[in-house]
Amino acid sequence: MTEAKDPTARKPGKAQAKLFYRLDEVSRLANLDAGTIEGWEEEFSFLQAGQTASGKKIFRQRDLEIILRIKELIDRQGFTLAGAKRKIEEEFGLQPASTSFHPDKLKKALWQVRTELQDISRTLEKRPKKV
Repeated sequence: MTEAKDPTARKPGKAQAKLFYRLDEVSRLANLDAGTIEGWEEEFSFLQAGQTASGKKIFRQRDLEIILRIKELIDRQGFTLAGAKRKIEEEFGLQPASTSFHPDKLKKALWQVRTELQDISRTLEKRPKKV
């Protein structure tokens, strides 16, 4: 007797493999409302839904896996959005949207640039001017 396969059944941590998922499918598979997913799309720059010709949002398999992992980190492990973002970037090998610098390092670099510009300015002032 062959067992009927449930299309929503999946291994823990793995979603059923498809190339693309519509927003309503992702919502159903992740047990999240569409608004939450769209909010996460704004919060997590690495989640980028595509669009069909008719304007409906579609997500890749990897996006679905990330959404499921975000949900697990927030709901089951108590992560904040920022903590979940860092964990996802680490686990999925994603680069943060922008590299941030410690304010002290940035301040030091700016002072060095300022000093170098002042040196250049003094050098230019010492040059004889052509008439």
